[in-house]
Amino acid sequence: MRPGRTPGWARTPRAPQPRGRRPELGVTPHIQHRRGHARGHESGHEGSWGYHLQMLVLLWMTVMVAVMVAAGGSPEGAVQFLAVGDWGGIPDPPFTTPREVATAAAMGRTATDLGANFVLALGDNFYYKGVQDEWDPRFQETFERVFTAPGLQELPWFVLAGNHDHAGNVTAQLAYSHRSPRWHFPHYYYSLRLSLPGTNVSARLLVLDTVMLCGGGDDFGVGNTPSGPQDAEAAAAQLAWLRGRLSSARHDRYVLVAGHYPVWSVAEHGPTACLVRLLRPLLRHHRVTAYLCGHDHNLQFLEEGGVGYVVSGAGNFMEDTQTHGGAVPPGSLRFFFGAPTSPGGFAHLRLDAHAAIVTFLEATGRVLYRVALPPRDL
Repeated sequence: MRPGRTPGWARTPRAPQPRGRRPELGVTPHIQHRRGHARGHESGHEGSWGYHLQMLVLLWMTVMVAVMVAAGGSPEGAVQFLAVGDWGGIPDPPFTTPREVATAAAMGRTATDLGANFVLALGDNFYYKGVQDEWDPRFQETFERVFTAPGLQELPWFVLAGNHDHAGNVTAQLAYSHRSPRWHFPHYYYSLRLSLPGTNVSARLLVLDTVMLCGGGDDFGVGNTPSGPQDAEAAAAQLAWLRGRLSSARHDRYVLVAGHYPVWSVAEHGPTACLVRLLRPLLRHHRVTAYLCGHDHNLQFLEEGGVGYVVSGAGNFMEDTQTHGGAVPPGSLRFFFGAPTSPGGFAHLRLDAHAAIVTFLEATGRVLYRVALPPRDL
């Protein structure tokens, strides 16, 4: 985001004003920064000195989001969003899958019926090797022309990168933020501050790059686990940033952390050892409300140590094995859905003054599971 530049969706919209329950969102960078031009910057350069310098310059960058919702018949304020992962189509015509198209339509209906202020994209945005530059036609073919439902047209998307995105040019996905009024990917990792309208309640959403933390991996092979970060210093910088943001969120009613790789999962890839070692202790120590992720192509909810673990990776593929059922803490799995015949699915989250409610939905519109997570004990 250029210094002083207001994001497109915070300006007067070209389309008619959304209905009352839709938000007006503002993004303000914690510090002014410039993002490098994406063309020609391939993912193999991410260990370079220039990339490392960029990471140091942007280390403490925070995106602050104030969500203000006009009264729409609700007795109290709430922030609501959709979370979908592994939604990134295919690299050959038609560049989508029937499951992605069905999931996109269902997300639009859910945004209209339940309400939503934004979409959280949990990575693997473009299968199988990301995009090449910010003009890559995949942005149109797999994103803009698919998520066209009226309920989605006014919603900003906050984006993070998955392992398939890192197989291409992630910097191009960052740069695309300047080309689309819906696409918001300000940095590899960033923070969103959410204010519940009509209350003094705030929440924090911390968006991570777990590939940068743990290394690359394969979505389509058992045992192909992340083998370690490509740039250990950049990984350490991100972890230090996360510690600082979690400490500063001590007065927020809810704290959510999002990344692509799961901490806990019973499915094909299972727990990510790197995150169990590095991230899990921080989530527990700072009483994080929930960790959201994708990577495994199904829907799961687990709870361990007071932290909810939301796996929402059913936007494009579905996989039903529970290969790693014995690798998660006993009793932690509360819900699993991965029926191969299903048209896909996603999660809807509602944060109000009393609870964080997570609803898992199939692309048919069927509610699969719902759980209410309590506010943090401040």
